[in-house]
Amino acid sequence: MDASSEMFSLDVETQEQIDVLKKKALQEDSIKVYPFNPNFITDYKGYTLGMSVKEIDRLHSFRKQNKFANSAEEFQKVTLISDSLLDAISPYFKFPEWTKNSEQSALVSKQGNSSPSKRLSEFFAIKDLNKVTAEDLKVVNGIGQTLSARIVKFRDRLGGFLVEEQLYDVYGLEADVAESTLQRFKLLSKPEVPKIDMNKATVAELAKLVYLRYSVAQKIVLYREANGRITSFEELQDIEGFPSDKINRLALYLSL
Repeated sequence: MDASSEMFSLDVETQEQIDVLKKKALQEDSIKVYPFNPNFITDYKGYTLGMSVKEIDRLHSFRKQNKFANSAEEFQKVTLISDSLLDAISPYFKFPEWTKNSEQSALVSKQGNSSPSKRLSEFFAIKDLNKVTAEDLKVVNGIGQTLSARIVKFRDRLGGFLVEEQLYDVYGLEADVAESTLQRFKLLSKPEVPKIDMNKATVAELAKLVYLRYSVAQKIVLYREANGRITSFEELQDIEGFPSDKINRLALYLSL
């Protein structure tokens, strides 16, 4: 064997060793995935699974039509994810029991005269997220006495959830557990929450909002007094300490 052949052989062996180490590193670094209903994949969940922004957006657009993918094949048709990604994540898909029965599935689709929320609540016995008790929430795997009480307390501080996504704002509640909760409990009623006028509100009024610290409320009022009328929510992002990641939540409670 000449020198070039020996070098080539060594390179192949070295590459094989590198590949083994890479695979091991990926396995060690990967996020542990638990069974989940793919219909309720959030942006963060989709990202960790390896889905692209477009694939996640396709799923969310599909869900906004009150439609559900009831199999891995349907999920792929909706999102257009690759075969390789489907093979990797579909073993973790967990669809409701009724999807395994075509007659039950047809029954749900025929109930077109009632609202989607009512059909779901009647068929799955889904309870209202704004009315469930701490004891009710304990049926969800991952929610014990502490978390169930915290969810109810957070909901009460809000005056009731206005959007289901607010459940993800509960401190200590993992995204996977929140997803499981929203499979069992849905937002079937919304409270009447009057919006606070940012250009007239006092520091105390602004500080009542769950998403604003008192110090930030003070800065908002000072900014308003120094610059005149606030004309957009984006303008608030110039204020030090303002929670920019919660701007969509705050828009539910504030008006200009």
